[in-house]
This record gives sequence, C-alpha cells and structure tokens, in this order.
Amino acid sequence: MRDFHLIAFDFRAPAIARIVPFGVFIAFIALDSTLTELAPTLGMDPRWWYAIRVLVVAWLVIWYWRSYVELASARRVSAVQWVLALLVGVVVFALWINLNFQPLAFGVTGGFDPRKGAGEVDWALVATRLAGAALVVPVMEELFWRSFVMRWIQRQDFLGVDPKAIGSRALAISSALFAVEHHLWFAGLLAGLMYGWLYIRTGNLWPVVLAHAVTNGMLGAWVVHTRSWSFW
Repeated sequence: MRDFHLIAFDFRAPAIARIVPFGVFIAFIALDSTLTELAPTLGMDPRWWYAIRVLVVAWLVIWYWRSYVELASARRVSAVQWVLALLVGVVVFALWINLNFQPLAFGVTGGFDPRKGAGEVDWALVATRLAGAALVVPVMEELFWRSFVMRWIQRQDFLGVDPKAIGSRALAISSALFAVEHHLWFAGLLAGLMYGWLYIRTGNLWPVVLAHAVTNGMLGAWVVHTRSWSFW
C-alpha cells in the first residue's frame, strides 16, 4: 500500500508572507459591493469597512514581520537616498493629481467620501483613511510589488536577487501590473516605474516605502483640502 504523507503548508514561506497581506487587501476591494450591502444588517456605516481592511492587513504585516528581511536594513540608507525618496514621492503625487482624465483612467469612480448626511466631514473616517493610505498601504504594497514581484520576475529565488541587479524587463512588467491595480492606470504605471527605479537605485526597500508614503500622504491631504473625493 502506498504511504500518503501530509505536507505541512508553510504559511511563513517568503513568498506567502508577502502575498497574503496584499491578497487580503485586494479581496476586501473585490467584495466591496457585498460588504456594503451587508453593513446595514450589522448596524454599521459601510465606509468603516476600510478601517477593518486596514487593521486586518496591518495585523498580517506585523504577524509576518520577522519574514521581511529586507526591512532590517534601514540604517544602511544614506541621507541622500532619503532625500531622493522624498523627491520621488512628491513627483509621483504631482503626476497623480494631473493625470485624472480619459483615456488615462479606468472609467469613473466616486472614491471614498467621508462626509456625513449634512455635508460636514467625518474626521474619524478621514483619519482612518489617511493612516491606512500613508502608513499601512506603502509597506504592504512595496513588500509585494517591488520586493517580491519585481525580484521574482527577475529570478524565482527572489530573496537572492540584489535589487540593484534587477533588469528593465522585470521593472517594466511589474510596473504594468502595478498600473492595472489602480483606477488611474497611467499614473499608476509611472508611479510603478519611479518606485521601481528608486528600489534599483538605492538597493533598499525603505526609501521606496517612504516615497510611497509621501505620495499617499500628500494625496490624502490634497483630497481633504480640495474635497476631490474621487482620488480616494
């Protein structure tokens, strides 16, 4: 009789640790209409699903933190590289708010509108959105898109790939995939190329996380100031 052995699934495998938080984030987005319909039966404002989404993803990132060896090198980032990251973040923000037109976007979206019925802003919702976009999303997305996907395209043993050795093919493909994730696909493509270039240039993921956080933080502040909710 043939022996059958149970194969233990390694939930902390390098790829899994970078895929799961991102996958859960996308799953929440995919289920948005269903969750919106479910919210009233739970006695909640459906916009608070975003807070739940961010908390779940943040918990997963923390749970997997020891697997993220690329985040143990913050001290090796030079002052020049930090400044470069800030500049990239600002440039991507400027591109983002100026490329919101057809055919450079996928349709029209209402975005995340934090206003109450009377039109006044719910600042708790705003704070949640800003915290998620500027603190959680940059870490989660850069671990997935740059540290994992871009290096995996270069070589499947992605942890052994020096970011500075990533080629143009991996940069282009990963940036195109990153673009598809976003409503403003062309701005997303440019952002992917710039974040990817920064990763290759510095050889460190932290400057990319900072650039992404600067972009999202500035975008959030601009959205609130101008009431341009569609950008959220």
